[in-house]
Amino acid sequence: MTGLRGLKRQRIHEAISAAAISLFLERGFDEVSVAEIAAAAEVSKPTLFKYFATKEDLVLHRIADHQGEAARVVRRRTPGEEPLAALHRHFLDGLARRDPVTGLNDDAEVIGYHRMVFSTPGLAARLLHHMATDEEALAEALGESMDDLTARLLAGQVLAVQRVLARRNWLALAEGTSAEDAYPSAVGAADRAFTLLRHGLTAADRSG
Repeated sequence: MTGLRGLKRQRIHEAISAAAISLFLERGFDEVSVAEIAAAAEVSKPTLFKYFATKEDLVLHRIADHQGEAARVVRRRTPGEEPLAALHRHFLDGLARRDPVTGLNDDAEVIGYHRMVFSTPGLAARLLHHMATDEEALAEALGESMDDLTARLLAGQVLAVQRVLARRNWLALAEGTSAEDAYPSAVGAADRAFTLLRHGLTAADRSG
């Protein structure tokens, strides 16, 4: 029974999510009411709120799988690998597989999703809240191999770099560049960004 209940909950969750994203992309986040989403998903408003606490969660749950990801990368890195090297490698791997979180995915729905998140103040603010949680988790992971201040400074810089790179990639695709054509530039930008993190502005300027 537990398995059947779990499957039913997952199906309802997915139905609500699909209905919400479809309506948001069609009409805009602020133009769609929670009541309309519930009706489209064929559930009641109270049921919807059992699955998603806020309207913003209907959008940002799609990045939930990436919550705490940077901290996990640091903790699961291979023995002897520096934290920055592991984070750099992981971001490059994401670019190669066109992970939407890197911004380098030219599926029309993914491009529209990023446009909605970046252009809707409420979603952008909530995204920053998610990033603050990720920053704290990353700082804790980094703090296992460096002092607390260094770990916190580096965590903030890493997540800022990833956000800037993702937005840069998305802008290129939103302007019509394909993910394949944008890939070399995205890799170059990521390499340069992590060089900045590792060696600072002066060293990066010499290499660029």
